[in-house]
Amino acid sequence: MEKENKFVLWFDEIGIKDVGLVGGKNASLGEMYRSLVSEGVNVPGGFAITAYAYKYLIKKMGIENKIVEILSDLNVHDLRNLQEKGERIRSIISNVEFPEELGESILEAYHKMLKEDKNLTVAVRSSATAEDLPDASFAGQQETYLNIKGDNELIKACKDCFASLFTNRAISYREDKNFDHLDVYLSIGVQKMVRSDLASSGVIFSIDTESGFKKVVFITGSWGLGENVVQGKVNPDEYYVFKPTLKKGFNPIIGKKLGSKEIKMVYTSGMERVKNVETKEEERNSFILKDEEILKLAEWAVIIEDHYEKPMDIEWAKDGSNNKLYIVQARPETVHSQQDMNVIKTYKLTEEGKVLVEGQAVGQMIGQGPVNIIESSKEIEKFKKGEVLVTDMTDPDWEPIMKIAAAIVTNKGGRTCHAAIVSRELGIPCVIGSENATEILKSGQAVTASCAEGERGKIYEGLLKFKIDELKLEELPKTKTKIMMNVGIPEKAFTQGQIPCDGVGLAREEFIIHPLALINYEELKKSDKREIKKIIAEIDEKTKAYSDKVQFFIDNLAQGIGKIAAGFYPNDVIVRLSDFKTNEYANLIGGKLYEPEESNPMIGWRGASRYYDEEFKPAFGLECIAIKKVREEMGLTNVKVMVPFCRTPEEGKKVVEIMKEYGLVQGENDLELYVMCEIPSNVIAAEEFAEIFDGFSIGSNDLTQLTLGLDRDSELVSHIYDERNIAVRRLVKQVIDVAKRRGRKIGICGQAPSDYPEFAEFLVECGIDSMSLNPDTVIKTKLLVAEKEKKLRG
Repeated sequence: MEKENKFVLWFDEIGIKDVGLVGGKNASLGEMYRSLVSEGVNVPGGFAITAYAYKYLIKKMGIENKIVEILSDLNVHDLRNLQEKGERIRSIISNVEFPEELGESILEAYHKMLKEDKNLTVAVRSSATAEDLPDASFAGQQETYLNIKGDNELIKACKDCFASLFTNRAISYREDKNFDHLDVYLSIGVQKMVRSDLASSGVIFSIDTESGFKKVVFITGSWGLGENVVQGKVNPDEYYVFKPTLKKGFNPIIGKKLGSKEIKMVYTSGMERVKNVETKEEERNSFILKDEEILKLAEWAVIIEDHYEKPMDIEWAKDGSNNKLYIVQARPETVHSQQDMNVIKTYKLTEEGKVLVEGQAVGQMIGQGPVNIIESSKEIEKFKKGEVLVTDMTDPDWEPIMKIAAAIVTNKGGRTCHAAIVSRELGIPCVIGSENATEILKSGQAVTASCAEGERGKIYEGLLKFKIDELKLEELPKTKTKIMMNVGIPEKAFTQGQIPCDGVGLAREEFIIHPLALINYEELKKSDKREIKKIIAEIDEKTKAYSDKVQFFIDNLAQGIGKIAAGFYPNDVIVRLSDFKTNEYANLIGGKLYEPEESNPMIGWRGASRYYDEEFKPAFGLECIAIKKVREEMGLTNVKVMVPFCRTPEEGKKVVEIMKEYGLVQGENDLELYVMCEIPSNVIAAEEFAEIFDGFSIGSNDLTQLTLGLDRDSELVSHIYDERNIAVRRLVKQVIDVAKRRGRKIGICGQAPSDYPEFAEFLVECGIDSMSLNPDTVIKTKLLVAEKEKKLRG
């Protein structure tokens, strides 16, 4: 019998060209089963009930004519009309008797699977024939039934799957995408269940879902079956792996974020077959995957992406009975892979406001309107176009109103949940996992939802003003002067790295706990003092997943630096070593235990003078170990190191030696060391500093205040503070001349060229190698520099 006229096809009989026969999901499963198992990717076996079986059923049993009749006066904008039509069609299909020949074919295949494993349970998944096409994602439109066992249960699940082709959301979606309801057919996948109820599961994207950055694998997951992650019922763990160095054999886990994971879905023997139970505290406070498992899933994602030759959306599961990982689904990613990457749109608030609620930002847009709190999909007819949808979480039933929302805010969910995926596809800002938005916000209240400020999405009171900038990348000129970027927030690196530039001239380190408090954690725990007990409680809260608190510091710092290095790879990323002042260190958790009080911290114990101090040296060592991890374990050798506030050449030599003690050796594995030029002594002794370091980076902020002898934070003398002052400009020109003469690189990472176009032009005249600028001034300064270079060439 021809493939086209079979009721059942095994996964090894089908491939990606068979979407018309078995739908997107099943075609993809067959493709992976046939092509990728040999490459080491684990895919559970099974069979597809074909679209031909569905067509045969509705024609033979006279259902097709009834569907046409019911839909003859369909109005998807009338939610009651839509609900009533959908319910009638589903009821007809769910209650139909399967023709004997169809039922027998399905059960024969099922019994063949049972022979291999008598305890087998299966997942019964819908697969629409137009589903998961790159330009029309039907993800989540039809149903999945888990933990199915026995002939009767299987046949009932198949009927309900066929019926789910006419859920309200599916009908509405097809109308939206101009698909004829009778031209979309349903296939069903019957797949061996992976016992992830005993372990964990989740979703992988072979692209960053927020920025469209293609060089990372983004993995999310939670305990138990994967439906909670897909439906957004949990805040999952999140992991990032950098693809280019993963392919070279490195272990580049550049992000690990612990999710709260309050519930997990497990099997039950009741009617529902699965249920949600609360997770234990130990489960909430631990990562669901070991590092080697994260890397294995990332490797599989790369294999799958390379096979399909496009970014992919993948479901994974871990079997708790044999501890093996499996890929249970893969489909093309349908949002960023469709976008025009030659145009960058940037949203920016132009006024400040009161923050009412925060959560995770999805996308980088801004939306605003009146709040409408909807608690259940039964109330969606109350929602009007242009309102801000606020709810606990969404599922596919909500899609008719999500399309008309100005923004979406949910209490629950991670960045691969339903609300996040659909809002990206629709181009709507979405703030997820806020925990309490439905309690804080009030229906009718005017708000602005901003996802344009980094990882945290914010809901502001009122309708704040904002602007949208558009940039066409092909219009940008090339410049001899390298135009680099100042970066301080790792979460923004994937977006900022897509702005055309030559790398990062200043990457700032950031941490929230004083490193000495982590080094001395065990000792501090023994104390009975109330303030120290409070510090220990804060440390425990921030470092839940780590018993080794020092390792928490190293991993967190390495991942932050790694994200920035990955975002701009293979361009140079110059990481400035810690430059907190004593008052800033004191404000870190545990900081007051270790920091002296200084009358003028700005010119006190900061920068290089800390690193070789016996008290602080162990803390500095952790920074060196973190940077070594980024370069050697993650393979991100584009990371260079810069020493701040180095007052004398002798200090510079001491720092180089200390770094060597901790395994960071200048010149080894192409490691370059730069010194900040921000003290007049750096300019006056530039010849001597050039003997020690590979290059200079001018810090115009400190250089200006120390040249003019004023405190830049003092309002009383702030009117004198100006980087364009003749004395400052002479020092800048002098150090550039020395660097050029000595064959050393020299750039600037201070505020001046970002703020003053004429200062940027002055730097070009002096022949500076690079300028590192605030992200929002990179493009305009690049255009200015190109124009200036053109004039100088005559």
